[in-house]
Amino acid sequence: MNEPILAPSLLAGDHGALAEAAATVSRLGLAWLHLDIMDGHFVPNLSFGPETLAALRRHGSTLFFDTHLMLSEPQRYVEPFARAGANRITIHIEPAYDHAAAFKAIRAQGCKAGIALNPGTALTAIQPFLDQVDLVLVMTVQPGFGGQAFREDMLPKIAQVDRWRSERGLDLRIEVDGGIDRATAARCRANGADTFVAGTSFFADRDRAGFAASFAAL
Repeated sequence: MNEPILAPSLLAGDHGALAEAAATVSRLGLAWLHLDIMDGHFVPNLSFGPETLAALRRHGSTLFFDTHLMLSEPQRYVEPFARAGANRITIHIEPAYDHAAAFKAIRAQGCKAGIALNPGTALTAIQPFLDQVDLVLVMTVQPGFGGQAFREDMLPKIAQVDRWRSERGLDLRIEVDGGIDRATAARCRANGADTFVAGTSFFADRDRAGFAASFAAL
């Protein structure tokens, strides 16, 4: 299995001090920061734009920006987010657009590519694109807001992606996002996940170093 990676979600940080929230992640020795980009259309919430990433870079952040576009037209924003400092750009399967062209555009910008699916979307929807990405994001809540309860019924989906990865010899990571804490992360890990987005649980934990250590030991 791939080594476990914890990617704290900036969405759960203090929005009046986002650079400090990112610095907190760096001080713990973590390498990744997850950025939830929401447009108020694909999901019922608004969050950050490219300028937020660019500002974090100007403040010296060298974290791997794991950028999750929850947008109705993600293909229109690949270049702006890449220019702003994204390292990976993950797009959803659900909106109707040319997914293959979008993955090509992401790679042309020098970024890694990921594909995400919502809880109600069948896994077969992403199957044709598995060889075009290096990460599959299985949403373990309906995206839009932090602090939701983890959906246990997503565990079989994680396990199926893991089987496809093994059967097809794919070099990809399996990421989970939504209700992830120490306990739910362990269940996801047992089903093949290796990359864990934690927002509310991470920033609310008084022992963040211990929190990070528990994920490293998964």
